[in-house]
Amino acid sequence: MDFEKYQNLPTIIMLREVIRKWWQADLTFADKHGVVQTWQSGEPPLPPNDFCRLSVLAPEGERRCSESLRSLQQKFKGNKRLRQALAQDCHLNFTLVGVPLYLDAEYEGMLFVQGLIRHPLEDHSAQVLKAQLRELVPVASDLDRALARVPVLDAAEMGKLSDLLELAISEILRHEEVTTRREEPPAAPPPPPTESDPFDKLIGRSGPMLEILKLIEKVAQSHSTVLINGESGTGKELVARALHHHGLRRDRPFVVQNCSAFNDNLLESALFGHTRGAFTGATRDKKGLFEVADGGTFFLDEVGDMSPALQVKLLRVLQEGTFLPVGGTHPKEVDVRVIAATHKDLGEMVKRGEFREDLYYRINVIRLHLPPLRERREDLPVLIEHFLRKHHREGQRARGLEPEALPLFSAYHWPGNIRELENEIERLLVLGGDREWLPAELISPRIRDAVMPGELSMSALRATGKLPEAVEALEREMIQRGLARTQHNKSRLARELGISRSNLILKIARYGLDRGPDEAEEKD
Repeated sequence: MDFEKYQNLPTIIMLREVIRKWWQADLTFADKHGVVQTWQSGEPPLPPNDFCRLSVLAPEGERRCSESLRSLQQKFKGNKRLRQALAQDCHLNFTLVGVPLYLDAEYEGMLFVQGLIRHPLEDHSAQVLKAQLRELVPVASDLDRALARVPVLDAAEMGKLSDLLELAISEILRHEEVTTRREEPPAAPPPPPTESDPFDKLIGRSGPMLEILKLIEKVAQSHSTVLINGESGTGKELVARALHHHGLRRDRPFVVQNCSAFNDNLLESALFGHTRGAFTGATRDKKGLFEVADGGTFFLDEVGDMSPALQVKLLRVLQEGTFLPVGGTHPKEVDVRVIAATHKDLGEMVKRGEFREDLYYRINVIRLHLPPLRERREDLPVLIEHFLRKHHREGQRARGLEPEALPLFSAYHWPGNIRELENEIERLLVLGGDREWLPAELISPRIRDAVMPGELSMSALRATGKLPEAVEALEREMIQRGLARTQHNKSRLARELGISRSNLILKIARYGLDRGPDEAEEKD
């Protein structure tokens, strides 16, 4: 394989720099024959560790280093299921950490870092190491200074290094997958969306959702910037995709970037691109995502996590349609519709000085607030039915939830929103096996414990077969037990139940549970 083609992958560049900066070590590749490659062709693959470098320069030392590498490779070849990082000691008792690369189940080589130690060397071990090196290189000198520069990694640091190596392999595999798809014949373009059902993936019949759908239909036909606000798991990216695919730019690119995924430098390069030589490892020009999205839609998720410096550059793109690549001197022009999303309150962030006021008003041209699932409980039955169909597998008999299960779903506050609900339905289908109706006993303990704290019985659920009455019975029992547990502290109980204090007081009066003056709350 030609491994030089990976040298300009942004993740590989970043990881190589991180490993050099943190541990003064090099990210290196050995092919399936054990031959050490280098990312920069024509340069000798000499490690930064002085002991390793001197050893490699000596014929006998190079032979022993190669044996150490082949020993690690044999472990990878002998167990094809072993895909995670593995560490072992070399002939000088330094630690070698490697990760195998498999393509189509064939071993192609490994990424590795060498010349590390896991504990500071004691005097005796240091003397042994220097004696071993002098056997290979008799003229070696100033070894005490070289020993002081050897990177020491404890167990936590070793774990971080292993994670980075596995991330590098994942990036190479992803690159190969994308390259293979590009080489395949292009698929036929999908049919244009129909007007009768334009948002088939946005499930909901409640009042809040119907309002959202109506607003999306209007907003989709404009080029205005949109700010989508809502808790995690409410479907912000799904709404952004609906706006794009049913809008005027449907035939142009739809690009997504999570602003919390990278640090400032990497995010700036990802958004605006960079020129050759802009930083170490930038060996060629690279397009940014704004340039990739030219003519289409750019969905910036979690825009509230963007640093003030990048907020300024984003504002310039929105106002002038121009940006400057990292290291560039000539601005580039783009025509991009920006859809931003966040789970944070940007208005409060502006007051605290954490988000630019001018950028806030620039992206807040049209605002869509996605309600959490607890505010649209009427949609639970249709959402459950949708996810039951979506995750149904061949051979399963599941037709739905047992009558006692739905009230539990209705009473739960769903902090993870739609995403949490979908995961729970998928879990129920797996655990339900060949059952026709999924029972309440299979629901996750966290949901049952939140809805039925302590020893709350199922009597409220079994009281009636009609859903509204069952929910009311469960709600009454929860409030009654909560009042007893909190000694009628309504503020505390309202926080525990996830509802407002005024709403709780109305429910207490409705169920006849009020005992008069709130003594516990007066003391509180």
